[in-house]
Amino acid sequence: MSNERHIEDLKEIRSLMEKSTRFLSLSGWSGIMAGIYALIGAYFANNYASSEVFLANPTHQLPFLVIGLSVMAAALITGAILTYLKTKKNGQTLFDKTALRMIAHIGFPMVVGFFVWLAFALQGGEHFMAGILLIFYGLGLINGSKYTLNDIRILGVALVVLGVLALFFTHYGLYLWAAGFGLGHIAYGVYMWMRYER
Repeated sequence: MSNERHIEDLKEIRSLMEKSTRFLSLSGWSGIMAGIYALIGAYFANNYASSEVFLANPTHQLPFLVIGLSVMAAALITGAILTYLKTKKNGQTLFDKTALRMIAHIGFPMVVGFFVWLAFALQGGEHFMAGILLIFYGLGLINGSKYTLNDIRILGVALVVLGVLALFFTHYGLYLWAAGFGLGHIAYGVYMWMRYER
C-alpha cells in the first residue's frame, strides 16, 4: 500500500513538473482544421496556377500570397480559439511563461524563413517557395517541441523532409506543400485527438 502511494505521489510530482515546463494544451482539432484550410488553399492556388491569367503572366504572385496569408490567418485564429478552450478546461492560461517560450521557439525559425522566402521571391525564385515554407515551419516545430508535447517533433521532421524534396522537385512544390501542411496537419491532429483528448 505504501509503495502504491509513493508511486502515485511521484506521478503527481512528475505531472506538476511537466506542466510547469511544457505547454500541454495544444488541441488536436486545431491541427485538423489547419490541414483542412491548407488543402482548401492548395485547391485555390492550383486553380490560379492553371488559369489563363497566371499562364499569361507567371510573375504575378500576389494571389498566391493572399491565399497563403488567408490560410495562415484562418489556422491561427481557429487554433487560438480551440487551444484557449482546452487551456480553460485544463486549468491553464493561454499565455503563461511556458506557452510564450513555446511560441518564441516555434516562431523564430518561421520569422527567419519569411525573410528567406521574401529574398527568393524578390529574386525570381518563386519555384522554391513551397520548399522554403515547409522547411522553416518544420524547423520551428522541431525547435518548439521541447516546450510542448514531443509528438510535434515528428510532424516537424516530416515537413522538413517534404520541404527538401520540394526544393529539388519544384514542379511538385504545391502538391508537397499540400501533403505537408494539409495531410500532415490532419494526420497529426487526428493522432493528438485520439491519444490525448478522446
